Amino acid sequence: MSVIETISLTRLFGSLKAVDGLSFSIEPQEVFGLLGPNGAGKTTTIKMLTTLLPPTSGIGLVAGFDIRKQPAKVRHMVGYVPQFISADGTLSGYENLLIFAKLYDIPGKEREKRIHSALAFMGLEDSANKLVKQYSGGMIRRLEIAQSILHRPEVLFLDEPTIGLDPNARRIVWTHIKQLQKEFGTTILLTTHDMDEADSLCDRVAIMNLGIIATIGSPSALKDSIHHPGATLDDVFIYFTGNSIEGGNFRETARMRRIARRLG
Repeated sequence: MSVIETISLTRLFGSLKAVDGLSFSIEPQEVFGLLGPNGAGKTTTIKMLTTLLPPTSGIGLVAGFDIRKQPAKVRHMVGYVPQFISADGTLSGYENLLIFAKLYDIPGKEREKRIHSALAFMGLEDSANKLVKQYSGGMIRRLEIAQSILHRPEVLFLDEPTIGLDPNARRIVWTHIKQLQKEFGTTILLTTHDMDEADSLCDRVAIMNLGIIATIGSPSALKDSIHHPGATLDDVFIYFTGNSIEGGNFRETARMRRIARRLG
């Protein structure tokens, strides 16, 4: 049984179809990448699947629950790490996790154990009592992932999980994502513009363009599909979208750089 399934999932903003009849499924314990140029509909799709945005039409099922009819049950089953910083810089790492533990209604007797377990898993035990504003970008991202897994979700959504991070910090986050899949059996849906990240982490990827899925498959199968010797996932991306990886307009580029600066 699929952990995530969409059938003709659609979201309109006025006359604009941000997501246009999306149909795909994700299997248990799969790391699934949603790739595409800016404005392709990736974040809108995640917001619908996490119940932050209602679909205009179509069906979305997460862990067997309907995103329109059973949003509370869906929220209990998922963790979500957005692009923008969600940790409070004026609090310590421990205090951030304590707030999330209360928001997730984790029983008082379980909170300390869950918090320390999440800190240890993400390699943040020694920094638990430091203010988050003193963390590096990579540490902040790991803390946000720790927040999202406190309630032990079946599905984890990561929207650009390594944006703005240096190569070493990015590799550390990759390691923890793989551990979540292997050690906890977490199903992960992530978006990224980093084709190396998608190639390294994802069992399968879907490339979106203009609100629809242009192609879907394993990274190796997609590279083979364009019949270009030595093809990379960058080549696949360009082949199916007609866009360079950088893409986007000035406003979007400026916004992404602001995020990158905030993450350090």
